[in-house]
Amino acid sequence: MLVPDKIYLGTSSRPEYLALKYGNRHGLITGATGTGKTVTLQALAEGFSAAGVPVFAADIKGDLSGISSMGEMKDWQTKRAAEIGFDDYKADKFPVIFWDLFGRQGHPIRTTISEMGPLLLSRILGLNDTQEGVLNIAFKYADDNALLLLDLKDLRALLIEIASNSDKISTSYGNVATATVGAVQRALLVLEQQGGDNFFGEKALTIADLMRTNVDGRGVVSILAADELMGAPQLYSTFLLWLMSELFEALPEVGDVDKPKLVFFFDEAHLLFDGAPKALVDKVEQVVKLVRSKGVGVYFITQNPVDIPENVLAQLSNRVQHALRAYTPREQKAVKVAAETFRPNPAFSTEEVITQLGIGEALVSVLEDKGIPSMVGRTLIRPPSGKVGPISPEERRSIIANSPVAGVYDTAIDRDSAFEVLTAKTKARQMDEAKAAEAEAAAKQAAAQEKADRAAAPRRSTRADPIEAAVTSFGRSMATSLGRALVRGILGSLTRGR
Repeated sequence: MLVPDKIYLGTSSRPEYLALKYGNRHGLITGATGTGKTVTLQALAEGFSAAGVPVFAADIKGDLSGISSMGEMKDWQTKRAAEIGFDDYKADKFPVIFWDLFGRQGHPIRTTISEMGPLLLSRILGLNDTQEGVLNIAFKYADDNALLLLDLKDLRALLIEIASNSDKISTSYGNVATATVGAVQRALLVLEQQGGDNFFGEKALTIADLMRTNVDGRGVVSILAADELMGAPQLYSTFLLWLMSELFEALPEVGDVDKPKLVFFFDEAHLLFDGAPKALVDKVEQVVKLVRSKGVGVYFITQNPVDIPENVLAQLSNRVQHALRAYTPREQKAVKVAAETFRPNPAFSTEEVITQLGIGEALVSVLEDKGIPSMVGRTLIRPPSGKVGPISPEERRSIIANSPVAGVYDTAIDRDSAFEVLTAKTKARQMDEAKAAEAEAAAKQAAAQEKADRAAAPRRSTRADPIEAAVTSFGRSMATSLGRALVRGILGSLTRGR
């Protein structure tokens, strides 16, 4: 059943294979809760890894961690293998690196505020258009003033700087209201309380560490512990979008390849689009469309195809549809939409079968020769070779300790950046203000002392003796008489005429 250059998915009326050369044409795994999406994801990840393709996948419930442990060959697995004629089936395990944004169940993943950028950061913070505008101004101000934005404290310090100089900055960059800055600061506080401060900083993730193969040539499966992260869904979805964007920016163009350079599984993909502004949805569409040329395949996992915008859905060529329920009008419409995305099979009604599929059964359509979608097949999905279900905490700790990136990301680096620069600037300004205040106080004290000294000096008597008084009185009388005469003479000469 195993064929070179292909991944065996299961058996319908024929074996269903995903050709590795079309693995970067993206894909979609959908179905209601409990229908087998995670098992399908694991089987695909194992197939890519065995073919030497690195994999990145978010582990929502912790179940995917079992891929790192030898399979247990339970009854349902061996029974399914026999039912579909999977004669090559055997227990196996695959090389894994565990990651965790919070650094508790894997190596920390970090990026810098600058690398995240204002658009994605606004998405994480849930900012409106006005608040996003202030954040764009903040980034532009930081660029113009050579301020490194590495972590949340850098951004907080920058916002304080902008609020303190809002009048001057508004003149150069556009209106900055202190109330809007305050709203952004409050959003940062919420993100910090959710643990977001662990994500921003250094050492930032190096994309090459997600694209490893082991000594046997197998692709390393990078598993992101996302059970705790799901408590902050915007952080989760925006992080994965950032990671896709980084892959696009960092990797060279490769065109058509024999197999993908990396396959990226995005579980709970609907979170990426829930309430997302059009600008963000457009960016997702752009990244999904273009990242294929970098040799990266993106596989979305969600409950229903209608969770994915049509322009993005059109980019997903390899599809696995597990059972959907159709109890309400909305669910019935979703079933119809899902059925219409497949190439019809004359042997059955796709729309009817979607609601009748059992656990571990799916409708499968993949790209075949010349990139043409295969006719949809009602498929029994193959069982994974690795352990199905979570590994123990002890096993996880052992794998982390012996990881090829052990010690690389575990300790945060805090170098001088915007926070330190702006803090030093504030301290210098405060010192200057303190010196000016001291100088002013000293001047006032000196003036007061001088006044006090003058008040305390002996005063010469201004009282005149009898002779001086008589002379002064006579002088005053003569001056007054002369003054009156002059006045009168002048007036008389003007009034009397000649």
